[in-house]
Amino acid sequence: MDAIALDRVRPRRAAPRWRDDPQALARALLAPAILYIGLLVGFPFLLALYYSVSDATVGARVFHFVGLENFRSAIENPTFWQALRNSIVFTVVSQALVVVLGKAAAMALYRPFRGRALVRFLILLPWVAPISLGAIGWLWIFDPVYSILDWVARALHLIGPDAWPIWLGQPHLAMASVILVNVWRLAPLATVIILAGMSAIPQDIHDAAAIDGAGFWRHLIRINLPLLMPVMLVALLFGVVFTFTDMIVIFVLTRGGPYDTTQVLASLAFFTGVQGGDLAGGAAIALFLFPVLAAVAIGALTLARRAEVV
Repeated sequence: MDAIALDRVRPRRAAPRWRDDPQALARALLAPAILYIGLLVGFPFLLALYYSVSDATVGARVFHFVGLENFRSAIENPTFWQALRNSIVFTVVSQALVVVLGKAAAMALYRPFRGRALVRFLILLPWVAPISLGAIGWLWIFDPVYSILDWVARALHLIGPDAWPIWLGQPHLAMASVILVNVWRLAPLATVIILAGMSAIPQDIHDAAAIDGAGFWRHLIRINLPLLMPVMLVALLFGVVFTFTDMIVIFVLTRGGPYDTTQVLASLAFFTGVQGGDLAGGAAIALFLFPVLAAVAIGALTLARRAEVV
């Protein structure tokens, strides 16, 4: 009995202090995620930096330091500048269409109607489906012989029998085609993000605007867009990152052709480093993506923070 009484009186071991410290607990909980991101992103980035200042190739076992020679070679290559221009055009035009279409689709899906859940599911399919499978489907749609677009346009008498467009074989049509596929892929993501932002706007604001007699355009410009600006900037940031670093659409549809008119930095780095065997040159080209994306991310997040303050 004395032993049992002493055990009850004996003070319990104090819990670690970090459990009672919110900041320490937050760091402990975030540590696994930060470690995972560091290993997943940081290690390849450091490896690319190491390759870019060496003469690494696929078959070489020993690398030698060459300084900034690979970056100089990339800058002196005319294909690099064409790929950079194509990347900018591909990203800017795609994201302009994605934001406009995403906003329009979100407004159409915001009001309840019969079958809205099914429509939301169908709109989200291009994003959740593997992009490689979707791109292969578009490859059949753009086929120069069996293109469904050409047959429909011919049936509607929009094109003549002699004006048979080759979507992936003509420079301007090829760029328009890959932009169309990229918009088809990313518009659902922007729609979901903007739709979530619209659902977060209090209904009292819409009711007050309706009582004041605000029409559609006034409500859109004076209330809807200002309140959604931070969310739309986040959707734009995601779209820019996905588009500027994407090469799957280009690789499946055009492989950079015709005549490098659809070649982008990501695909050029892949063709140079992996298929061409020049790991150092491909790493140097890929690293040019980093400053552009960093500038875009900083600018978008700064504008989103200012919009939240306003």
